[in-house]
Amino acid sequence: MSMPTRTRGASSFSATKAKTHFFKNDDLSTVLEPSSDAGTFTGTKIMATMGPSIHDTDVIGQLLEDGMVAGRVDLTWGPLEFHRNSLAHLKEAMTKTKRMAASVLDTMGRELMIRGEYQVNDQGYPWVLGSRNVVADQALILSSNPDAVASDTLLPVMYAKFHLMAQKGDNIQIARYLVSGAESSSLYLTVTDVVDTEVHVIAQNDALLEGLLCVFHAERSGGGGVANIQNELPLLCDWDKECLTKLGAEFEIDFVNLSYCRNAEDVQEARSFLDSINMQNCKIMAKIESRLALQNLTGILNAADGIVFSRGNIGLDIEAEKMALIQKAVIKACNLVGKPIFITRVVDTMVNTPRPTRAEATDVANAVLDGCDGIMLGAETLRGKYPVETVQTVASICRAAEAVFGHSSHYEYLVEAAWEAVQTQHKTWLDRADSIASQMEQNAKNKAAEAVFDHSSHYEYLVEAAWEAVQTQHETDRADSIASQMVQRGQVGDKPYDATNKSIHVMAKFSMAGSIPNLKRMDGTNSHGDGLDSMLDGENSDPHFRAPFLSKLESIASSAVRAADKLQASLIIVYTHTGQTLTELVAKYRPPVPIMTLVVPQIVTEKMKWKLVGSTHARHCLLVRGLMPVLATPSHGGEALLKHSVASAHKKGIVKPGDHVVVVQMVNDYFCLKVITVDESGMFPLTPRLNEAMVSLGALKPGDHVVVGQMVGDDFCLKVITADK
Repeated sequence: MSMPTRTRGASSFSATKAKTHFFKNDDLSTVLEPSSDAGTFTGTKIMATMGPSIHDTDVIGQLLEDGMVAGRVDLTWGPLEFHRNSLAHLKEAMTKTKRMAASVLDTMGRELMIRGEYQVNDQGYPWVLGSRNVVADQALILSSNPDAVASDTLLPVMYAKFHLMAQKGDNIQIARYLVSGAESSSLYLTVTDVVDTEVHVIAQNDALLEGLLCVFHAERSGGGGVANIQNELPLLCDWDKECLTKLGAEFEIDFVNLSYCRNAEDVQEARSFLDSINMQNCKIMAKIESRLALQNLTGILNAADGIVFSRGNIGLDIEAEKMALIQKAVIKACNLVGKPIFITRVVDTMVNTPRPTRAEATDVANAVLDGCDGIMLGAETLRGKYPVETVQTVASICRAAEAVFGHSSHYEYLVEAAWEAVQTQHKTWLDRADSIASQMEQNAKNKAAEAVFDHSSHYEYLVEAAWEAVQTQHETDRADSIASQMVQRGQVGDKPYDATNKSIHVMAKFSMAGSIPNLKRMDGTNSHGDGLDSMLDGENSDPHFRAPFLSKLESIASSAVRAADKLQASLIIVYTHTGQTLTELVAKYRPPVPIMTLVVPQIVTEKMKWKLVGSTHARHCLLVRGLMPVLATPSHGGEALLKHSVASAHKKGIVKPGDHVVVVQMVNDYFCLKVITVDESGMFPLTPRLNEAMVSLGALKPGDHVVVGQMVGDDFCLKVITADK
């Protein structure tokens, strides 16, 4: 059931249509059966923060075995040498376990902190000294004076203009860095007065303040804009730039988590800096941490390579009752454009306990069912007592949720939403062309008294101008126009969270350009509700009900997922090269089976040198749900590589004799889809049931695309060609 729709006057939060969760098996007796998923593939990705608790090669190696795919270094706290050692431990653990992992740097950015004394432990990690108890209704002072000294009643903020941001009635939170729900170090304050550089506050609760303390100033506005004065700290502070430059030169950094990202310009600024220090291959995950970022989600999502939904901070900046709605909306937005999204703060209590709460376990499962790509662990692995148990537990919960994920409904959900966007875009084009033509005609009428009006030329001029406007709209504003109604469920206006619900950009890069408009389904279904399923299965021969044009790349991706579902395959194998993103397109449809990504390295020239590239792209795939990247040996031929890959999957228990495998690869410059079957000694082609995935075509004209089924060697393949004159 979709979430209830509110009237526009009743709430400023536009309605968001939620995906329905259909469980394949809702027999409650199955909960009594023991889980037997040890060693199986986990589609949902786990990113672990590296800190004192896992500052050891063997521990990190165990985490890699249990499901961790990315190691995160948080630059907010800790010296450069400690972070350097963390990355070295990760690299060594990958070598020992023969498992890939992505290296992630999380910037400090615009973080506000309380100044205090600290002591470095034997690992080289600094621990802030001292603690202080605060009771409810106690008066405190937050001072932005750089000479202020901390005491029981005064806390010095490390930002000289903090007092200019605050006003009477504001809500401020002070909490331990990476605070968890299992700790009592969260202090909520209300501003009573601002005097010079001092912000006077009253405590709303009891708290024990210890460790590194961070300050979050909640947005005060409840209307359509952002009323608070934003701090003027730079997106990348000098410390961030130093660490990125030095660590980027020593290690292969795959992702940067951009803290306190406010808009698309922030992402572009970070991209320019990374390019300037020779980190062109490093991708950017923008962290959504404030109401301002939510309002600018459209641009951020278009500019970034992925999203980290930072629930700790965003949860302070919005009403509690809207948290679930916003999380679902942001996940949906990322799903629609095929960009990975990670959520944070999931099993806070496992910092101190070996088992999560019921609410935490349910929270993780619901995030997986909603479609998130991964889970980012913070304090649980940085300073937690049970880092290994945490990764094992989260991975197990994710696998259990993936087993009942509504893959078919998710597929149809994407198709339906995209087709609605296409219909809206077509109307937008026509309306704009008509508006331009009407304006030109009115201008001509105003000049009629000054010159003889040539009606014939004017008519031709209007038609030509309108057509040029449509073409220009199609070419230069395509991404914005297509996506501007992607999740539109209400009036477009200046309302909070509007960007979350009204306008999601299609990726500007080739990887997803054309992705959204080509995921479309004919809206006119028959009385039985048959839509794309019946079209692909050949049950509806009416050409007016045929599935509309799909881009070649999207066609192959969607067909691979559909074929895997129809044939109940156990694995999808996709050949890819550096820079190609067919695998991400396949993953966007959330197939019910793992997607083995065979990354074939390529030899490229760099000035006077030759270099083998491909490992970076393989690690980038690690953060996309469902992908299982494998770095192939360049010397292997196509068939030899395929046999080796299937044998590897068989060894890991992913496939067994008799299972079907859907393969997508390049054959003679065409992307082809084929199906093979695993037996005791190898593979053999499967042809009889492949027709179930073919599309029935009507009359052709130049420019039409044709799906061709043919034998290539001993395999029956599908490929897409374009008809010419």
